[in-house]
Order: sequence, then structure tokens, then C-alpha cells
Amino acid sequence: MELSNTHPQDVRATMSLSKMCSNIIFRVAVTVLAITFVPWPALAQTQGTGLPLPRFVSLRAGEVNMRTGPGVQYPVEWVYRRLQLPMEVIAEYGTWRKVRDWQGTQGWIHQSMLVGKRTFIITSSVRSIRRDADSNSAAEARAEAGSLGQILNCPKGEGWCRVEIGGHEGWLRRVDFWGAYQNELVE
Repeated sequence: MELSNTHPQDVRATMSLSKMCSNIIFRVAVTVLAITFVPWPALAQTQGTGLPLPRFVSLRAGEVNMRTGPGVQYPVEWVYRRLQLPMEVIAEYGTWRKVRDWQGTQGWIHQSMLVGKRTFIITSSVRSIRRDADSNSAAEARAEAGSLGQILNCPKGEGWCRVEIGGHEGWLRRVDFWGAYQNELVE
């Protein structure tokens, strides 16, 4: 009884062709799944303004929605009610910015609700705003935890920043507030 008329070489060629087709189908399926199930925010680092990430900004309005994703179709997770609250932009997607607040909460805010003005928030107990960038310098004012102010400048490599808070100008140690990186130059 004869099973086949094919030569062994033909069987190998058929098997190789079958494996190639299976491989192509597998690759197409993986690509389709990746496109379908990869969340768009994961692509955020590749699109946006071209400005450095991360960077600090502040809230432009007294009421700003933070959403779970980059678009109005995503639910509002938090509503911020503090004008000029500092935020750290950690990703971008089109006109949306993924931000982190001083407590570590992350979400998406539309770019129109953010401004490049550099502000800070006092993160711990009462802090002294000093006349000079020196711990022994006279205190110009005291700021309570949660107080907001504006960063005027931070010399690179210095542990101090010149700030304005409540109409008082002076120097504040970087470790006493959130809103500037350790060795960042702010002008």
C-alpha cells in the first residue's frame, strides 16, 4: 500500500513553508495584540513638547481636574483647588501632561491648566525664610507646612533658593520645600 507520491525533500519543503506561515501569523497576532492592549499613556515619552522630562510647572487655575488618562473621556480622579500649586511633569501625550504632586499622586492634566511659573510648597513644619543663604542669617519670615511661594532663583549646586512667599523675599533651603531638583539651576 502506497501512502504518498512525494519525495522526502518535498516533505521538508512543505514543513518549512508551514513553519514560516505559522511564524508570520504568530508575529502578526502579537503585533495586533500589542497595539490593542498597550495603554496609550505608555507611549507618552515619545510625543509632546520636546521640553525636558521631568520638569516642574504650576497650576494655572484655582480649580483643576486630574484625570486617570490623557483625555476628557477618562474619569476625574482629583480636583485641585490651589492656584499655583507646583506639579512635576513626568510624561507627555499630545496636549496632556502626566504629573505628580508633592504627595506622590499621579494623573493627567491638560496643558492649558499648567503654567511654567516656578512655585514651591513647604513640605514639613514651620520653616524660616532667611535674609541670606546661610542658616545663621536672620529670619525674614516664617512659613508653615503647606504654604505656597514662588521660586525666584536657585543657583546650580547650591543648597539654597531665593524665594518669595507672602510678600517676603529671602532664602530657603531646598530640603525644606518641594518644587526644585537638588542641583537644578532656576533663573
